[in-house]
Amino acid sequence: MDVRRRNNVTVEGPDDGPTVVLAHGFGCDQNMWRLAVPALARRYRVVLFDYVGCGGSEVSAWSESRYSSLGGYAQDVVDVCGELGLRDAVFVGHSVSAMVGVLAARAEPRRIGGLVMVAPSPRYIDDEGYRGGFREEDIGELLESLEANYLGWSAATAPMIMGNPERPELGQELTNSFCAMDPDIARVFARTTFLSDSREDLKSVRVPTLVLECSDDVIAPREVGAYVHAAIPSSRLVTLDATGHCPQLSAPEATAAAILDFLAERR
Repeated sequence: MDVRRRNNVTVEGPDDGPTVVLAHGFGCDQNMWRLAVPALARRYRVVLFDYVGCGGSEVSAWSESRYSSLGGYAQDVVDVCGELGLRDAVFVGHSVSAMVGVLAARAEPRRIGGLVMVAPSPRYIDDEGYRGGFREEDIGELLESLEANYLGWSAATAPMIMGNPERPELGQELTNSFCAMDPDIARVFARTTFLSDSREDLKSVRVPTLVLECSDDVIAPREVGAYVHAAIPSSRLVTLDATGHCPQLSAPEATAAAILDFLAERR
């Protein structure tokens, strides 16, 4: 199947400029980046896509065996970069996509020359000497609730993930995005996300990296941002003046500005 159609690839900005690839997180699609894209596309070629099973992708191409590991999502990234012939692109990954980007950059170092990790978490479950933000039983209950009643889980959980309760329209948008996903695909993506442990993979990062965290994020607390920054010697940590787990929606100007600053440093 054609990769552009399979992953609903869209391209904005100048054809001959440096390339930025924007990747969405669990339960989302490329539309989540729409408020940050205009600022980026004025100077850079911006590539957006949907992971198979999300957004406008070809759902028929989805398989549980492939997407039960982050490697399956990283292969989507590799496929998109290969289809477009990208070289030295900057991969911007939100949430779990930050770790997907790490895997993709390791697999295809010639195609990905920089990483921007937006609200990343290499492991969501607390461990000895590590705070991921959740106890193991918390994640177990979260996944059980999701599998029992996905729409109800989405309505209750998405606003919590989004934060910004004074702006309920943001929580509603994330709820709608979650609810648009096939529950069986969401179940697999959720397990792949929340049970992952990518801490060792951080050691493989050899490219300039920007770690963007929010000042208050229930999914990726600031201890996680500090951990990721410390694990990647070539990284810079920036704390956005934003709350919640989706700053590209709640604070798109600040998010785009931080990305643009990083891109300018690489030119």
